[in-house]
Amino acid sequence: MDWLPLACSTAVLILLTFLPLSASEDRLVPGQPLSFGTTIVSDGGAFALGFFNPSNTTTPSRLYLAIWYNGIPEITTVWVANRETPATNNASSAPILSLTNTSNLVISDSSGGKRILWTTNVASELSSSPSTAVLLNTGNLVIRSSNGTMLWQSFDHHTDTLLPGMNLRMKYSPRAGGRLVSWKGPGDPTPGRFSYGIDAKTLLQVYLWDGLRPVARIGPWTGYVVKSERRYQLANASADIIIYMAVVDNDYEIYITYSLSDGAPRTRYVLTYSGEFQLQSWSSMSTAWTVLETWPSSDCARYGHCGPYGYCDETTTPAPTCRCLDGFDPASMEEWTSGRFSTGCRRKEALRGCGHGFLALTGMKSPDRFMLVGGNSSTMEECSAECGRNCSCVAYAYANLGNGRSRGDIARCLVWTGELVDTVKIGADPGTDTLYLRIAGLETTDGNWYQISPSMSMFSSDYS
Repeated sequence: MDWLPLACSTAVLILLTFLPLSASEDRLVPGQPLSFGTTIVSDGGAFALGFFNPSNTTTPSRLYLAIWYNGIPEITTVWVANRETPATNNASSAPILSLTNTSNLVISDSSGGKRILWTTNVASELSSSPSTAVLLNTGNLVIRSSNGTMLWQSFDHHTDTLLPGMNLRMKYSPRAGGRLVSWKGPGDPTPGRFSYGIDAKTLLQVYLWDGLRPVARIGPWTGYVVKSERRYQLANASADIIIYMAVVDNDYEIYITYSLSDGAPRTRYVLTYSGEFQLQSWSSMSTAWTVLETWPSSDCARYGHCGPYGYCDETTTPAPTCRCLDGFDPASMEEWTSGRFSTGCRRKEALRGCGHGFLALTGMKSPDRFMLVGGNSSTMEECSAECGRNCSCVAYAYANLGNGRSRGDIARCLVWTGELVDTVKIGADPGTDTLYLRIAGLETTDGNWYQISPSMSMFSSDYS
């Protein structure tokens, strides 16, 4: 299971005749502000920074400071600073971007005595003078002190796009960088209704949200720290695109990131204003963005598609299908056979008391709505006991997140006391759990719980 699913497409705008003229400098220094009509360009020419108007009009009214791809016949923004406070451009008000002596970037206009619209808010104890703001060829805008210390970077403040080298942070780091937020509309960079990123409650899983409603979910992190590759072939392209994705744990933070193979065309992940997380690549042949992947990619990938106690079996061919967990039948056979699964499944035999065993289901994306119990050093036995002595516990899953690294043996124990929702059978994958499901009729003579070996039959209900 990949923690970085699909991605990329949203602020693709028609190049307007009034776009800023490029300048050769890749940086700002105090006393040399950037105004509408000029840009700075990264050393290498990949990205530009300047004010732009997202509306298809020849008289710009709303102006935003943005970073976009340089040198292609469409302006495609990858970062917008003042999403909620657009500037205006008229006879009485003209926006400028300045680097102050306190090492802050500030967008202001001339109305009311230079009204401040946006600032980087670099902490006073970090600021030093002189400092420099540099647009890197990665698309990252950074503020550096005179000794080279980085004081602020745009890569820590996502908008709707995830570029190669950007991080989506999961745990430990106090820094920002955990969520993308879509545009409100095709010409409106205002924060929209969709977001993508780390679950703030558990810091263990990634969601795509529509407001507060989950649209899709990537299951709880199991502790794997691996690199994987995805290869894409584009028609008339000189080389394949290889995306290297990784979950990185450096003892300070855990984050998701990716990089591209040498010579790959411009490729990015983006959350669209319509709620799709897309992977896009620029085609110089068609002079357009090609969508390589979209998430959610199917009904099976949508949150809770198979209903409570149902699961989507992605190992079936030719297409994934909904099934009931072992010990459960469809709640409505009529709906189930007609391809509607929202009512889910119900137990064949009700649980009575605590004296029931647990069936081990391997290769699963664990359900949502779990509770984290125990400490970071809990063991598998302690996790099993925690669920076993709680008569309301219907399932549990355990994972060692530390994997023996220097930070210690960090584990997580998940237990479920309510309905199991958004479960998926994925098969052999380092990002899956073994889910231990409480089943009626597995009592032992001494009243203790026990586990059925994963080598035994996992699923008995097979409805499609």
